[in-house]
Amino acid sequence: MKSPRIAILGFAIESNRFAPVATRADFVSRAYLRDTALLADARSDAPVMTPEIPAFVRTMDTIRPWTPVPILFANAESGGPVEHEFFTDTLREFEQRLRAALPLDAVYICEHGAAITTEENDPDGVVFTLVRRVVGAAVPIVATVDLHANVSDRMVDAVDTLVSYRRNPHTDMAERGADAARILTELVDGMRTAVAHVRMPVCAPPTQLLTAPGTGPYAEMIRRAEALDDPRIVNVSIVGGFAFADTPKNGLTVLVTTRGDAPLAAQIANDLASYAWQERAAFTPRLTPAEDAVRLAKITSDDPSRAPLLLADVADNPGGGGRGNTPFVLKALLEHEVRGAILGVVTDPELAADAHAAGTGQAFHARFNRAETTAYSEPFEAPARVLRLHAGKGVGRRGQLAGCSFDLGPSAALQVGGVTVIVISKRHQCHEPMFFEMFGIDIARARVVVLKSRGHFRAAFDEFFSDAQIISVDAPGLTSPILSRFDFKGMPRPVVPLDNIATWTPKARTVLPGSNAIG
Repeated sequence: MKSPRIAILGFAIESNRFAPVATRADFVSRAYLRDTALLADARSDAPVMTPEIPAFVRTMDTIRPWTPVPILFANAESGGPVEHEFFTDTLREFEQRLRAALPLDAVYICEHGAAITTEENDPDGVVFTLVRRVVGAAVPIVATVDLHANVSDRMVDAVDTLVSYRRNPHTDMAERGADAARILTELVDGMRTAVAHVRMPVCAPPTQLLTAPGTGPYAEMIRRAEALDDPRIVNVSIVGGFAFADTPKNGLTVLVTTRGDAPLAAQIANDLASYAWQERAAFTPRLTPAEDAVRLAKITSDDPSRAPLLLADVADNPGGGGRGNTPFVLKALLEHEVRGAILGVVTDPELAADAHAAGTGQAFHARFNRAETTAYSEPFEAPARVLRLHAGKGVGRRGQLAGCSFDLGPSAALQVGGVTVIVISKRHQCHEPMFFEMFGIDIARARVVVLKSRGHFRAAFDEFFSDAQIISVDAPGLTSPILSRFDFKGMPRPVVPLDNIATWTPKARTVLPGSNAIG
């Protein structure tokens, strides 16, 4: 086969059961790309889509002649359950465009893997199964998912290989897209897979799923997987899961794909899961109370001989469905008269509009969250001065957003007491230095930096802060790592760290070549 026809599609969002519903507008404002527009963005110098598809396309271009068949890619910032009608509309479009594109030689699916809708707990499984039904049992399908995906049996059954990220922060998205291209090429040429997977009774908060060496058992599982050297192995993916989706498929999942060797796949999956189970106590988070964190910030702001601090407002992470506007840490900084601090990014389109109306250099009365009525988005008022205004568009320079376009909407840098606050219009996790630097702010000169981010900032702000200078703050929010604060109803129980479980033995489920579901 000289030029295989390979379809590309995806529906990518991480859904927090406790956050407001995600709508069509949330996807359109980030990335909703069809046909030639999808391929053009993938091949652009600064794509708006996540890096997997661009890397897949670039890698396929180097491997062999091929015919890309771009279908549709929909991506939104992490949010609440997706409006089900919008999801079904997208499904219909997937099916119509796939059928119109037949015959196909292969399909690449790029998903996040932790979506839910207002009516469906496993939209990713629905997408995967739809694709399999349309293209048939013989057509190879490879899917990539986020490290925080929740993996269902039907997701595994519907594809030949499922590949997840290995790095948290997610600096390897492009590498995994390239992996998908290489695996799919091998499948097109006749390779057949065997897959084993085991889902553990572990629903760790995202703060416990970092992958830097020495950060815990999750990092060690990935290190052990990467150390395996066996030509029979196609891929090992250790998928941490996303607890806030609150679904029956929640749970840390080990997936092993081999070149037809089911016993080997099962053995590796069970061994990795057994190790993690022995170390399960480490999946319980330890945070610094907000009062203690702000007290340390005050000491640091008053003593220039001390190393600067970074406070991570992990409970209000837009990258996990947080609204990016809780006022608790900002209010505490002002009450303690902390100086030389910068805080970002606060999502408040009405406040950003007020700042633009006032103009650079002007003082005005800032009213935070006057239009937001969701949990923890408490109204807050303070005198402010507009330092600088910006349209909010740029290109990331480090970490997860490096080389990618972003659009924060009309944005403003405000001086509120001793704190410079960055206010944006389009909700986004603060994991990119350019979110400050586009206002002319020198991050290295700040005494205290507060980020509304859970952990992805570590890949970009490491040029300013060592791990010893970073404090994860225990404050209220929709992404608090203290899972006992949430009313979980769909999550399988018992699970670590919410429950005490004395014993558990892994038993991998195996999918043999040719058994993929098409129903």
